[in-house]
Amino acid sequence: MPSRIRVLPVVALFVGVSGGMGLAQEPTVFKTGTRIVPIVTTVTDAERRLVPSLEQADFSIFDNGQPQDIALFQSEVTPFTVVVMLDTSASMTASLGLLNRAAEQFLLRMLPADKGQVGAFNDKIQFSGSFTTNRDDLIGALRDLQFGNPTRLYDAIWESMAALTDVAGRKVVLVFTDGDDTSSRRNLGDTLRRAREDEIMVYAIGLESVYFNGRRRVRSRPDRGLKKLAGETGGGYFELRNTDDLGPTFSRVAQELHSQYTLGFSPTLLDGKEHKLEVRLSKPGFTARARKSYVASKE
Repeated sequence: MPSRIRVLPVVALFVGVSGGMGLAQEPTVFKTGTRIVPIVTTVTDAERRLVPSLEQADFSIFDNGQPQDIALFQSEVTPFTVVVMLDTSASMTASLGLLNRAAEQFLLRMLPADKGQVGAFNDKIQFSGSFTTNRDDLIGALRDLQFGNPTRLYDAIWESMAALTDVAGRKVVLVFTDGDDTSSRRNLGDTLRRAREDEIMVYAIGLESVYFNGRRRVRSRPDRGLKKLAGETGGGYFELRNTDDLGPTFSRVAQELHSQYTLGFSPTLLDGKEHKLEVRLSKPGFTARARKSYVASKE
């Protein structure tokens, strides 16, 4: 039986086709500020195709502008735990079926070791239950998503990250929305700080949509902060104008998550402050996408 959606009574509150990177491995667990700072990195070429066969020598890591010795390099597929959080506010009423089928494309591509749960947000924030590897349960839970009116986008992302707090290994939030945040207690700054501290990668899919608000036709635009949130955490941001692109985009996110490199270094200064990170490539024509900062915790 599919797991049932549960509604959180809160007021305050965004993933697998293998890219030829090797077989799935057990997750490697690190904590920022201990021995290794992990940096999950996506590499693409000029045509946005994933690049799966680079070596450690092709990468360089910079901490506050200073080059670092690479102490960890993995190109194998590693499992992740994901919250797939979907906007079901009023503007999505006519397109929810399309959105559910698109989200299924992501869930179907999860590998056996990947775990996830699904959720929805509007004036409420809902989750399907505990994390599971059962893709049928996750797909079935999509049918329980409820509609509402306001869009509590940042509350939903915050609560998705809270659900991942005690999870070991790679942690991901995949969020979809077609509009601006309208009623959250949390904001972009709060959400970004938590993502940085908890080392969570955010993927965001935004859709421009046209809907009738009861008086006139309205064109919505996805929240401008999502691009920054995804970029800062090393995830990806995809802005769409056509619902036909939903399925391929959800599939693309799954492919990326199974085609990434994990780099790591031992920080020399544990000052409890935010440090800027940069990953560079020695080969021209390729782009590295990774989180842009970490907290050099003394814990």
